[in-house]
Amino acid sequence: MTTLTQHTESPAARPTATRRPTGKPRRTAAGTLLSRGVVNGLLLVAAFYTLMPISWLLIAATKNHRDLFATSGFAFGDFHLLANLERVLTYHDGIYLRWFGNSILYSVIGSAASTLLCVATGYAFDKYEFRAKEKLFGLVLGGVLVPTTVIQLPMYLLATKAGVVNTYWALLLPALVNPFGVYLARVFSEGYVPGEVLEAARVDGAGELRTFARIGLPMLAPGFMTIFLFSFTASWNNFFGALVMLNDEQLYPVNLGLFMWNSVTQQQPEFYSLVITGSLVAVVPLVAAFVCLQRFWRSGLTAGAVK
Repeated sequence: MTTLTQHTESPAARPTATRRPTGKPRRTAAGTLLSRGVVNGLLLVAAFYTLMPISWLLIAATKNHRDLFATSGFAFGDFHLLANLERVLTYHDGIYLRWFGNSILYSVIGSAASTLLCVATGYAFDKYEFRAKEKLFGLVLGGVLVPTTVIQLPMYLLATKAGVVNTYWALLLPALVNPFGVYLARVFSEGYVPGEVLEAARVDGAGELRTFARIGLPMLAPGFMTIFLFSFTASWNNFFGALVMLNDEQLYPVNLGLFMWNSVTQQQPEFYSLVITGSLVAVVPLVAAFVCLQRFWRSGLTAGAVK
C-alpha cells in the first residue's frame, strides 16, 4: 500500500510572476536635465529679447550728443544722465512736464473710471438675470474683436459733433469703453463673489447698490487692479487716438510729444538726446505701476486662469 504524500511548496519556491510596468515611464535624469536646459534657454532668450531695448535706452540716456553717435549702442561714454534730464525737463518752458502730467491724467483718471464701469457691468452680467442677457454679452465680446484703429475715424466724427475735439474729453470719454475689461470683470465676479454672500446681505436689508459697493467691490479688488493695469497700459500707450483727436501741444500726452520731437531730428539732430531721455522717463510710471501693484495683478491673473 502506497501512501500519497502531499508536498506543499514554500512561498520562496513559487515562481514569481513578472509584472508589467503600469503608468507613465520614469523620467531619466538626463531627460530631466535636458528639458530643464531647453526651458531655461528659451527663458533666457526671451528675457534677453525683452531687456535689450530697455538696456540700450538706459545706456543711451547717459550719453551726450557726441558720444551718442561716436560710440556703439551698448558702450558707455561720459556720464551725462543728470544733464540730459535737466535739459528734457526745462526745454521749451518745461513742456515735457506738461505732457507727462497729461499722460497721468488720461491714464489714471480715465483708467480708474473705465475700470469701475467695467467691474460694475461684469458684476451685473454675472449676478443678475435680465432679458437678452447673453445676446448683449455676445455683443460686448464682439467689441473685443474690433481693432481700435478701425473705429478712430467714427470716434473723431462723433467727437466733432459733440464739440470735444482738441479737449481732454476727446481721450477721456473713449477710454470708458473697454469690452475686454467687461469680459474679465464677469470672469472675476464668477470666481470671487459667491451668490450666498449677496443673498445674506439682501436678507439683512441692504440694497443692490450698497451690496455691490460694500461687498462685491471689495471682493473684486484683485480683478479691479488687474483690469486697471490693462487699461492704464493701453491709455499710456494710446498714440494714434491722441494723434487723431489733438492738435494743441499743451494737451499732448508724452508719447505724442516725443513723436513730435523725433519728427524734427533730421533737421535738428540735438533732439535725439531729448527723445531718448524723455522715452526713458516715460517708461518709469509703467514699471512703477506693475511693481507696486504686483500682489494684486498676480493673484488676479491666477484666479482668471483657473476659472
